[in-house]
Amino acid sequence: MSDPSLHLTDLSYFPGCSLESSARESNISLMEAAGILGLNLIELEDWNCCGSSSANILDKEIAFSLAVRNLSLAPAHRPLMAMCPRCLYHLREAHQRLAREPETLRAQERRWGRPISLDLKIIHFLEVLVRLGPARLHQGLVRNLNGLKFVPYYGCTLFRPPSLRQGTYYQGELGNVLTMLGGEPLTRALTHRCCGSFLSAARADVVTPLVNEILASAVAVGAECLVTSCAMCQLNLEIRCTWDPRLPVFHFSEILALALGAEDYEGWFTRHLVDPRPLLAARKLIA
Repeated sequence: MSDPSLHLTDLSYFPGCSLESSARESNISLMEAAGILGLNLIELEDWNCCGSSSANILDKEIAFSLAVRNLSLAPAHRPLMAMCPRCLYHLREAHQRLAREPETLRAQERRWGRPISLDLKIIHFLEVLVRLGPARLHQGLVRNLNGLKFVPYYGCTLFRPPSLRQGTYYQGELGNVLTMLGGEPLTRALTHRCCGSFLSAARADVVTPLVNEILASAVAVGAECLVTSCAMCQLNLEIRCTWDPRLPVFHFSEILALALGAEDYEGWFTRHLVDPRPLLAARKLIA
């Protein structure tokens, strides 16, 4: 059901490093889908890394301050939306710490010279879609997915991180949304298994078996592709996979935007290592 308590016209938007660089196709298709749905995503001006990856490993306080700086840039009167699960995690975790530690909040406000709202809503794009409700999605449907058989791959971070167990995570909604648009989710696969995340840079030998196991589980249930909610997962599933046959791996925003009628998809799909266009053409989703 839609949630009238959450204003969903103007949203502050935190892209994060991956969607700005290696997963640019996810960012472009997300903006396209949001526009079709009547959402105005207002990118945070002068945002920085959320503190994930190397910063969090080397110095957790620096990583925390990086996340807080982004929170200080977000206007309190509109929700702050992220697509990347790692970004969402670090922003929410930092926000909760500020709420628990008034002295830390005051110190961070002095550091950045701006007030930080403890009432700021930090949400994932899937939460936005849930609150919009199925009627808005059906209204925007242009290309029925024609029974596209996909594994909704959420990865491990969106699946209720332990430190944020009281938060709301719509980890089942990726499959639900694409089902409403005509897809067929296959969930008897490793939908929440870790892909290896940032180990991919230093220990490909560890990541490849993890990725292969995920792809093998998708092939075993008859999937034609995987659809991810995480840019890092999408990257690992493509670059570290040695399993044969290899399957196309989509960003969720790409399939959503395609179903909603976006026409500039050629630029997204040419960036994939496993070309998804033959599958989409066979399903009569593209020419």
